[in-house]
Order: sequence, then structure tokens, then C-alpha cells
Amino acid sequence: MVSADYRDAPAKGEVSQWSAGAAYLDGKFMPIAEARVPVTDWAYRRSDVVYDVVSVWDGVFFRLDDHIARFRRSIERYRFTPKETDDEIREILHKLMALSELRSAYVAMDCLRGQAGHGVRHPAKARNYLACYAAPFSTLVPAEKIERGMHMMISSTPRIPHECVDATAKNFHWGDMNISMFEAEEKGADFPVLLDLNGNVTEGPGFNVFMVVDGVVATPDYNMLEGISRQSVLELCGDLGIKVEARKISAQEFRDADEIFVTSTAGGVIGASRIDGRIMNNDRPGPISEKLRETYWNKRKSGWHGEPVRYD
Repeated sequence: MVSADYRDAPAKGEVSQWSAGAAYLDGKFMPIAEARVPVTDWAYRRSDVVYDVVSVWDGVFFRLDDHIARFRRSIERYRFTPKETDDEIREILHKLMALSELRSAYVAMDCLRGQAGHGVRHPAKARNYLACYAAPFSTLVPAEKIERGMHMMISSTPRIPHECVDATAKNFHWGDMNISMFEAEEKGADFPVLLDLNGNVTEGPGFNVFMVVDGVVATPDYNMLEGISRQSVLELCGDLGIKVEARKISAQEFRDADEIFVTSTAGGVIGASRIDGRIMNNDRPGPISEKLRETYWNKRKSGWHGEPVRYD
């Protein structure tokens, strides 16, 4: 059991302070609006954070075991040492949902480096801690863009190389992603896709990417986060008898694809209708993309990989 201080769920008339979300910060629960990280924290000063995000839809966590396991791998990869066990993290996330009473939510778990004594600079000397929160669910793009398909572009800024920052451990190193998003906005696209230093597709800001060529689904296999939603699509392709490959994908092959779609905790499967200005499928998501999106949400609503929130 988590031995942390928390404010009891609010009485009638006080719900508004929790309805925007609930947070757990360094051992204490609070309304999300009260959560603060010190400006001297190395999480802020150095972007020294690993994190994960799990979604809740209609009161059910999706693949919570997988998200906590990946979070723990990220923690260990970057040598964090929080005090909470995986079972305690699970309990914290359930408590956040119970306090907020949200039915559909975006539930984050962060491990922050913290800080050490004055003048100490080595990360091993810092006291690490968790910052978690539950906030109302939001999608990567609004509903109207999901229907018409995302407009994508290939960024001129390459992804940070795996040899420098291990992207399989979910982290706060977003400098390359942010610059690419400015470029996408300037070119009238919704989101960028980043290449590695060899010109192969990696991922985008907060999502994995897929393409479809001659009925075969393909997704990059290197220098990107091994997403839980990505894993879900690989499973769905097997269930639906769709051939799928994880391999290197060149920029030109990606631009010439029959279909493109992305996967993210913030929305599941989302199809694209344009890449670098080229129109695909009559300016709408392609049929395989839509089939995977429909199947993903139907299976989620039926309880696939689900864990009901403990609201009591």
C-alpha cells in the first residue's frame, strides 16, 4: 500500500478543484492545479525526466501492465531510483482516477531527477521522485482532422541519434521534435515525421508511424520509441491477417506510400491523407488505416487489455 498523504475526495460543492485532474507529487496527492516542480529541480533545468502515459477510456485503463513495465525500463535505463515499487505506482494511478472521478483520462507517470546539495552536479547524488497526474483525455488531433486525415511532412531536422539518447526509454529530450513542429506549422502541415541521420523514417512528436504499400503494413524498427499503441497495431494486423513488417523505411518510400497512419496513446490509430503535400486516397485516410482504427476502438470498448479503475 502507498503510504502517502492525500486530501480526501471533496464533498459536494467542492468537486471543481478535482474535476480538472488529480496529481501525485513526491509522496502527496493534490488537485492537479496545485502540483508544482521547483525551478531548481534538474528535471526542469536539464530535462532530466523519464515518463510514460496510459489512457483510460470509459473507466478502464488500457494496457496498464505494459505501460508500467516500460516506465520501469526507462527508469532503470537512465539510472533513476524512486522509492515507489511497480505495485505502488499502479495504486497511485488508480487513486488519481478515483480522486478526479474522471471516466476518460490521460494518466502520466514521470520520474524526476530532483536535486542534490548546493554545488553538487553529479546526477547520482540527486534524490529522485515521482510526479503523476490524471487529466481529461485529449486526442493528438481534433475529431475533424481525424476524419479528414492528418497532413504530414518530413522534417529537415533529424531525430536525435540512438547512440546519444536512447529513444526506447521514454524521455523529455524533445528539442528535435519541437523544432520540427515549428517547421510543420510553417509549411501548413499538422505534424512532422523525423528521419535518422541515414535518411530513414523514425517517429513523430508523440507518435509512431506506419505506412501501407500493396496491402503490406510497415513501421520503422530503430531510433524510435517502441510504443504500446504500436505494439497493439502489430497484434491487430496479426488478428486481421494483414502482413506487417518492422524494418528500415526510406524517406522516399514513405512519401510514395499508398497509406500512412500514426499510433499514439492520445487517440489510438489515426490515418493521414497528405504527406509533403501529396494527396493520398482522395484526401482521406486509407482503407487499411480506417479498418485498424475501427478495430482498435471496438476491441478497447469490449475490454481488450483492459483494467477497470478502482473508484471505490
